[in-house]
Amino acid sequence: MKFLRVLHAFKVFPPDVNGGIPEVIASLAKAMAPRHQSSVLVARTLGWGRRYVIDGIPVEALGSFGTILSSPISPGFPLVLAKRSQQVELVAFHHPSPLNDLATIGLPIRTALVVHWHSEIIGRRPLADVVAPLIRRTLARAQSIIVSHPSILRNSPFLAVHREKCAVVPYGVDVPFWGETCDSMRRKVEELRSRHPRLVIATGRLVPYKGFNVLIEALRHVDATAIIVGDGRLREALSRAAVRLGLGHKIILAGPLSRDDLKIHLHAARLFVLPSVSAAETFGIAQVEAMAAGLPIVNTDLPTAFPDVARHGLEALTVPPNDPTALAAAISLLMDDKEMSLRLGSAGRARAKAEYKLETFSARIEQVYESAIKCLLACPEHGHRQAS
Repeated sequence: MKFLRVLHAFKVFPPDVNGGIPEVIASLAKAMAPRHQSSVLVARTLGWGRRYVIDGIPVEALGSFGTILSSPISPGFPLVLAKRSQQVELVAFHHPSPLNDLATIGLPIRTALVVHWHSEIIGRRPLADVVAPLIRRTLARAQSIIVSHPSILRNSPFLAVHREKCAVVPYGVDVPFWGETCDSMRRKVEELRSRHPRLVIATGRLVPYKGFNVLIEALRHVDATAIIVGDGRLREALSRAAVRLGLGHKIILAGPLSRDDLKIHLHAARLFVLPSVSAAETFGIAQVEAMAAGLPIVNTDLPTAFPDVARHGLEALTVPPNDPTALAAAISLLMDDKEMSLRLGSAGRARAKAEYKLETFSARIEQVYESAIKCLLACPEHGHRQAS
């Protein structure tokens, strides 16, 4: 495959927002770096624009006046994206991002477009109605569309007419990084474990669909301490809920942690919980990181890839969403049944190595990118006609 210049476009990026789609973009760009040149264009959540470099990846974050319905207000984004797209062979749109859809009409005809369809716009009906025509135009213009699991194809009305150009590529993580610890880390792991011998860990943005309020409610009935890693608009509400339920001593809102600190917490914990309650949780990359660290998983039965990544009875215990009683029972079972806990954790580590390695993920993405380039070269007016 020839050398490619790839521009990844999304709403936001670290340090403004960590985890989730930004983490996927960063990991993919780093994995492709030896063979291709990647750059990132995003907007700020609020404030002046700036340029910076993260792990060797140049990032341009345009200024914004704030956010509405989780989308930055950055009027200059479409024009800048159109201009930057002239300097690359391929643009990777990461959806959902209305800013990307607004910019589609300005994309150069000879620049390939690949859409990473991470999820639908869920729970944002006014926004979804407004941007639906723009989303359809973007998908028509794209040479290829990437989804992480077949359930996304089944459940998306937008993708139904584009199945022939959709590719299913599961996410990958840096499995060796999450699985290995050095001597200094192991000392910190033991220190944390000695303070919290029955430690539950959960990670993610503190937003409603992650279901951390359900986890807090479940901890009323569990002999354990829970550390929730992440930040977001629900931080104060979750803190108040823990105090109101008399769980201030059992719930620790740790805020965002570095990758090394997060790894220490994963290795110190007895199990990992991801209590998501909405189909906005399409995959749950955090549970793959925990699997790579050898942790048994407790997740929820959502109609997405979520319960297929860590499977009930194999690598996880899967419970109904929004059910604190069932969640508490699953956590207690893994806390008390060490044999089951070890079995699920060992199976999870093996599955992460076999199915969700970053190298496999990036290689498959590169194949899709190459196919998109070939498609455009075979019919250079394709993008123009499709988007018209």
